[in-house]
Formats: sequence, C-alpha cells, structure tokens
Amino acid sequence: MLSFEAVLAAQDTVSETARHTPLDYSHTFSAMTGADVHLKLELFQRTGSFKVRGATNRIASLSESEREAGVVTASAGNHAQGVALAATRIGVDSKIVMPERAPVSKVKATRSYGGDVVLYGRDYDAAAERAHEIEREEDRTYVHAFDDERVMAGQGTIGLEIYEDLPSVDTVVVPIGGGGLISGIATALKGKDEDIRVVGVQAEGASSVAESLQKGHRIERDSVETIADGIATRTVGEKTFEVISERVDEVVTVSDSEIAVALTTLLERSKTLAEGAGAVALAAVMEEKFDFEDDETIVPALCGGNIDLNTLTNVIMRGLVETGRYLKIQTVLQDRPGALEELVEVLTREQVNIYAIEHDRTNRDVAMSSAEVELDLETRGPDHVDALLDALTAEGYEVDVLV
Repeated sequence: MLSFEAVLAAQDTVSETARHTPLDYSHTFSAMTGADVHLKLELFQRTGSFKVRGATNRIASLSESEREAGVVTASAGNHAQGVALAATRIGVDSKIVMPERAPVSKVKATRSYGGDVVLYGRDYDAAAERAHEIEREEDRTYVHAFDDERVMAGQGTIGLEIYEDLPSVDTVVVPIGGGGLISGIATALKGKDEDIRVVGVQAEGASSVAESLQKGHRIERDSVETIADGIATRTVGEKTFEVISERVDEVVTVSDSEIAVALTTLLERSKTLAEGAGAVALAAVMEEKFDFEDDETIVPALCGGNIDLNTLTNVIMRGLVETGRYLKIQTVLQDRPGALEELVEVLTREQVNIYAIEHDRTNRDVAMSSAEVELDLETRGPDHVDALLDALTAEGYEVDVLV
C-alpha cells in the first residue's frame, strides 16, 4: 500500500514542475455553510489540474531505455495534459488516448503541451483499452491515470501543502474518479495527523466507490453519465481502492444539478472558474452531504479548471435554473390584439425580465382562436418564481413550467 514516506519523497520531484497552489479562506462559503471553509485552489495549477503532479513523479522515475521508448496513457483530459507536459519537459515522447467525446478544449491543450493525441472510444475505460494495445505494440511505458503508487504519491503532495498552510484543518473533501487523488491526499494527511477527516465525493452518475465499500470489493458500473467528465470512470482502481478502504473516512455523492449550482456560485461569488469535477467537493459542502460542526475547518479541494466552453454554457444555464434565476414557461393566449401585451404587463408588474418570446399560432394542440406562447425569463430566485406563477394563475393563465 502507498506509504506516507513515498508521498514525502515525491515532494521535491513534483516541485520541479508543479506549483504550490493557494489555500484561500472563503467568507462567502463560510457564511453559507456555517463552517470555516478554505478553498484549495489546485485549479490554478499548471495545465489547470492536479494531474501534472502524479505524471511528473511517475515519468521522472523512468529508466533511460523507457524514456527512449516513450510513454502512453489514457485520459478524459486532465491527466492527458499532465502527462504531455511532464513528458515534454523531460524530453520523452508521449502518446495520449482520449475518449472521442473528450472536451475539445482539453484535446487542444494536450496537443499544445506536446502530446500525440489519439481519439478512441466513448469513455475513459474504452480509451484505456486502446492505450494498453499501443503499450504492447510500441513497447511504451503506460502511465496510469490513478492506479499507480508513484502517481498517487505525486497527487498526495496536495495534502502536504494543505497541512503546511493550515495545520488546524479538521476535514478535507476530495473528488473521486479512479481514486488516485484521494489516495495520495489521504495518505499525506493521515501521515501528518490521524485525526484529520478525509471525505470523498463522486458524481451520482459515476458513483462506484460507495457501493464498492459496502460490498467490500470493487464494483464496476455499466456506464457513466455526468457533467463532471474528469471523474467519469466506471470503477475505482485496485491499488486506490485499498487505500480508500483504509484511510478515507466517508464517501458521498452529488447530483449534476448540485455540481452546476456549486460551479455557478463559485464563479459568481468568488470569480473562480472550476470544471465539473473540480466543483464536486464544494458541492458536497454546500449541500451538507456529510455532517460537520459549526466553525469546523473544512478544505474542499478544487482540483480542476479545464472546462469546455460549450459545457460551461450548459452548466451555467442549469445552475441558473436550479437557483431560480432562469425560468421557461408556456401558456395559451386568445389570438386577439392586446393579449400578449396583457401578459407582458403581468410580468412587468412582477419585475421579471424577458429574454425571449416565441408566439406560435400553428400548434395543432391549441384552438384555432388561440396562440401558444413560450417565454424565457430572468428571475431573482425561488421565491420570485413562486410569486410570478401565483400572479399568473390569479390572472387566469394556465402555465406550464418547461425549465
């Protein structure tokens, strides 16, 4: 099993490439939760993710012959960039297999760091199968995204930094995909202080760890579906599962909607952009997915900021919907002059901003003397939405909430 000494030994190697990232106290999230919340801003790391730490530690250990043959790996994006950068800095050729649906921004970034990108398969696991084929065909060294003790040790240097900056920390909250990050951080923190609690977080659509812990062995999901693509793995690693079982205190899950709310709140209130996988730890704190005391010192690890712009647009919209800031409704009006104006007057009275109106007289589901209207609206929160819907009902409108 991964040792505390291995994490300590990785610190000097990792520091040659990776930055010591900030640990910032958050007034906003402390006030929201009642806890003493400090954000570990690993999303400010080189390549925008913690993955460069483990990749650097692993590639630095290669023999001369292994360096000449090059490395290969599979990744949904962040590990790809870490391996590409670490390999290029050492002068090692890297080939990266990424899922066909990997975010375009991550594919471009990986290539910019010097990696030879191969797109293959629907998810990480399919990409990994192809990467292992390349490993055998070209005699390259496979750099596993998480199930490798040197990779785990490299990621664990985040835990050393958290403890160095905040020795009084009570709880550290960490995303789980394949488990390399939390294995390293838990090993580092427990090595420093056994009383520090480590809580793991998975997306509901990629949650294999909690069930694996209950059954006492790894289980594999048939598929994964989540906006947190950086942790979208069907199962946890063998080595990482052993460490998680021994050193992680609790594992919880968050929904995509909860991730979206955390991401948009972080962006709006802290002016900090995280990807879905980078926001899951904060989501778990905001939604109180685990028990904590008032003023408990909690560190959510925000471990990735590489979000595709198309994904960001969808996530922001979902976050606005979930927080009552965006509403799409449908109603039917009499097809006569002034009917739409009367509806708009109600919206104006309720201080609702109109993004868009679609007026349809051709819908076969409504009477020929009527018109269907869809409205995209800006609202101020759940109470405002409720007040608007009540006002419309009071005026005799039958309203369907579409979003």
